[in-house]
Amino acid sequence: MAKYRILSLDGGGLRGVISAQLLQRLNEHPQIAGWLAQVDLLAGTSTGGILALGLAAGRTPKQIADLYLQHGAEIFDDSIWDNIRDLGKTIGAEYATKPLKKVLDQTFGELRLAELSRKVAIPTFDLDNGATTAFRSWKPKIFHNFGGSDCDAEALVADVALYTSAAPTYFPSADGYIDGGVYANNPAIVGLVQAISQRNLPQERAALDEVVLLSVGTGISLTYIKGKTLDWGYAQWIKPLINILMDGVSGIADYQAQQLLGARYQRLQLVFGKGETIALDAVDKLPRMLQLADSADIDATVEWLKQYWLP
Repeated sequence: MAKYRILSLDGGGLRGVISAQLLQRLNEHPQIAGWLAQVDLLAGTSTGGILALGLAAGRTPKQIADLYLQHGAEIFDDSIWDNIRDLGKTIGAEYATKPLKKVLDQTFGELRLAELSRKVAIPTFDLDNGATTAFRSWKPKIFHNFGGSDCDAEALVADVALYTSAAPTYFPSADGYIDGGVYANNPAIVGLVQAISQRNLPQERAALDEVVLLSVGTGISLTYIKGKTLDWGYAQWIKPLINILMDGVSGIADYQAQQLLGARYQRLQLVFGKGETIALDAVDKLPRMLQLADSADIDATVEWLKQYWLP
């Protein structure tokens, strides 16, 4: 039976270095040599979108991990002046977009989606579709390079990477787009639906029973909120709500992919130790993230790739 191979990459800010390092380890494993070169579609949200676009542009996982290590402190630089201007992060995004945009422009230049070597599906959220009719409304937007009337072939890779990474409260919106993690932090189902979409050209369309899907997360903390009845308002809910949305949508995508694909689906996700949390912008914990990725057990994923992914 023909196989259509999807690699799905979660959002998670600087924790994307965990995904990149896990992919590098898998890529170097002698028993599954060449598996990454067989990917048909890369789906990625936020930091996973940057990783997906980088892989589709011919970068190695290590090269993309190095971007985080070399430029993480520059991208997530929260100056005292910025905090004063934003009234202690109350009325403005925590970080400026300029450093991130600079790194993305340097990485991708004028490359367009049409020029990528692989198909991609990159979730963003469009805050204002610009319609002049009564149907003007915000909506999800998946940037992709499949043929068809809704193809985004001419979009700049650097722009799409910026759009999918514009996490609310962390970065300002970019050209009216924000981070696709607000609805698809785990883009496994986005990738699956894009692959089998009836809008695709027939020669680019996969059948559901052909799909094998590897989903890679950026790590998850064992967190919870105490209390049976939380009488909270905006101020109390805003920060935990963002994390709940990110983790919640990741969990439902994982469940849906399991139900649809069964054994042809594999999820590689680290669970941090009890009491350990790693924020999306934890520059000081980059060495710890590498340590976690290097010590993670990948044996089950190696066996799955051997059985379901490779010819």
